[in-house]
Amino acid sequence: MRLSSASLPVFRKALGNLRHIVQKGINDAKARGYAPQVLMQARLAPDMLPFSRQVTVACDVVKIWGHRMQGLEPPKYPNDETALEQLQTRIDQTLSWLSTLPPDGLDGMADQDITMPAGLGQTRTLCGEDYLQQWALPNLFFHITTAYAILRHNGVPLNKHDYLYGPDD
Repeated sequence: MRLSSASLPVFRKALGNLRHIVQKGINDAKARGYAPQVLMQARLAPDMLPFSRQVTVACDVVKIWGHRMQGLEPPKYPNDETALEQLQTRIDQTLSWLSTLPPDGLDGMADQDITMPAGLGQTRTLCGEDYLQQWALPNLFFHITTAYAILRHNGVPLNKHDYLYGPDD
């Protein structure tokens, strides 16, 4: 399996669509005359992360995956965004960083073991291909789907087209 073709275009498209979804939230707040910060803390359930964290975690999933695939310790970033525009900046920074990953280096990692924290002091080891398919992609889409659902629940006019195609189609 070529990890670069199975990951990089998917990450770019998904994050681009997430950026589009955030923009739709900005536009809706302006159109309906409410403070966009309302959306930042919106949740689907009390025990779920708010919208702002759904977006930052989606970005972090990509960066953590990329760093671990290179054998590097993932960086930690403050989660101090207070405005939807700052979330877009975070997405833009992640997309920019993603373009620095060497595809040939990723392709050689499909069979390499990747060890990651698994909570409560435990670790989990997966080969690079499984790490992409069983951890990175499901986590990315979970958080993007949840971000979409939070905005949709709050009346932002989103549809399946926004989620799947974003601004491109």
